[in-house]
Amino acid sequence: MASSSSGLTFKLHPLVIVNVSDHYTRVKSQAYHSQLIAGANAPTSSSSPSSLESPRVFGCVIGTQTGRTVEIFNSFELLYDPQTDSLDRAFLLKKEELYKKVFPNFYILGWYSTGSDAHETDMQIHKALMDINESPVYVLLNPTIHHAQKDLPVSIYESELHVIDGIPQLIFVRATYTIETVEAERISVDHVAHIKPSDGGSAATQLAAHLTGIHSAIKMLNSRIRVLNQYLVAMQKGDIPFDNSLLRQVSSLLRRLPAIESGKFQDDFLMEYNDTLLITYLAMITNCSSTVNEVVDKLNVAYDRHSRRGGARSAFI
Repeated sequence: MASSSSGLTFKLHPLVIVNVSDHYTRVKSQAYHSQLIAGANAPTSSSSPSSLESPRVFGCVIGTQTGRTVEIFNSFELLYDPQTDSLDRAFLLKKEELYKKVFPNFYILGWYSTGSDAHETDMQIHKALMDINESPVYVLLNPTIHHAQKDLPVSIYESELHVIDGIPQLIFVRATYTIETVEAERISVDHVAHIKPSDGGSAATQLAAHLTGIHSAIKMLNSRIRVLNQYLVAMQKGDIPFDNSLLRQVSSLLRRLPAIESGKFQDDFLMEYNDTLLITYLAMITNCSSTVNEVVDKLNVAYDRHSRRGGARSAFI
């Protein structure tokens, strides 16, 4: 496959890889459980998730483009119709409208799918998205695990018009990319990975270590301010003599405080504060969802056993 000649610089954020991988895992798991339910009456059937044909998932990638730099921040899932080899356009537009309300600076840059290589039908989907983005990006994740592979199984393709046998045709060309992360993403991805110490102890993850470091810094700052306040109060009461040099340093320090009361600082601070609350809220929702799933699984198992016992008892009577 040819390489891209557009000269664009692509930056891919790890959240996109996590989203696509999660989307593929859920679809494959649901297909496996559906096959188990369908073949419950066939005791000779022996299937496993690895024996199933790998499903393909589809979605859109969103982000920003500044000059020649394309930065892919996030993604969302799409509904795919295998009969017509097309995407649900109404669902796509609805999701785009919802994301615009939360991320007004993000635009649909292209789409994603899974597989070892681009399929012939992929170009139809690619062309269908050109009314939204005249030059969409195609992100392809290969879910097949190769233990000897060191590079990420992610490829980014662009479309270029090439003349083949005298006929102009759009073909996929591979583009190079780099992984771009921010601090929040690094901490979140590390926490999701549940990195544990090699000795098997219950030490905190890097997220806990990061928060512990911030807590220690704030605690130290608070103790220094308390000592300075006590010293100034004692100086004001006359318990200790005035130190003009120290007072000038304190006055210089206090003059710096209005510098962080600007409108830009308040906007940035509120944005970071809201992002932190949102991440905490999403973590709580994920934890609650996991607990609910466990309860539902246990209930299904208990109900299934009760039904089987009741059926066997009725048959005996």
